[in-house]
Amino acid sequence: MQIELIETYLDLMETRSFNRTAERLNLTQSTISHRIQALETALTRRLFTRNKGGTVPTSAGLRFLDHARALQRQWHEAARAVESAGAYEHAMRIGVQQDVAERLAGPWLAAIRADLPATSIYMEVDYSGQMNRDLASGDLDLAILYTPHHLPDLHYERIGEMTYVLVSTLSALAVDLRVETYIYANYSPAFDRAQRLALPQFVGAPLASGQNIAIAGLLRSLGGAAFVSKATADDLVESGAAQIVADVAPIAQTVYAATGIRTRHAPQHRRIISAMADLLNG
Repeated sequence: MQIELIETYLDLMETRSFNRTAERLNLTQSTISHRIQALETALTRRLFTRNKGGTVPTSAGLRFLDHARALQRQWHEAARAVESAGAYEHAMRIGVQQDVAERLAGPWLAAIRADLPATSIYMEVDYSGQMNRDLASGDLDLAILYTPHHLPDLHYERIGEMTYVLVSTLSALAVDLRVETYIYANYSPAFDRAQRLALPQFVGAPLASGQNIAIAGLLRSLGGAAFVSKATADDLVESGAAQIVADVAPIAQTVYAATGIRTRHAPQHRRIISAMADLLNG
């Protein structure tokens, strides 16, 4: 069975629209229709019905969803294994949250290479949403992220935390901070909720970002106040560019490791996760 048929079916299950799936896959609508028909012929079951309300999966279409996800994931795993067979014993594609990568990617990869010299590593730096999708599709084997989505066949475990500290170029007291110079950090939904509780007056700030390195650059260029990682806060204080706002408590962001259910106990996965946990908690 062609993997293109499976991936077209999975996209159509998301969009519930032949037109939208055609746009997302950069194909014609007739190509999408032909792929779905070919898949239905192979399975001898109708997977979708079309009516005025849109495209609706049949009962067979709904039952096929988990199997299709597993087929897609296994195909990507098999393709990577064949591609890398001539060079290394194993190949791993790992994703890591941008702020975690900024601080720990170097020592993490050094530890992995020392511990698993026969494994080739591809590292993707991204946000949690995309990494969850890539894990579900099989494009990643493992991810270090902030926000689990608890998708089918994925396993999440807490391995540590990143600490964010409020700093300011203007004052060390929260009462002196102004909304017009506040840079709103949106590192994750959990972080956003904690920040809203701590500083509700700054929810309408004119600048916002979800990346620590970008916020640090804005602070250096424009001044103001924002939550940054503890390591960045220490650098800003040491350089004299900012000061810690001492009367606002730091916010701890939980870090999770995510893998497939089938591979959560695999030795190389455990060693890669342990290397990151050691760095986060060291």
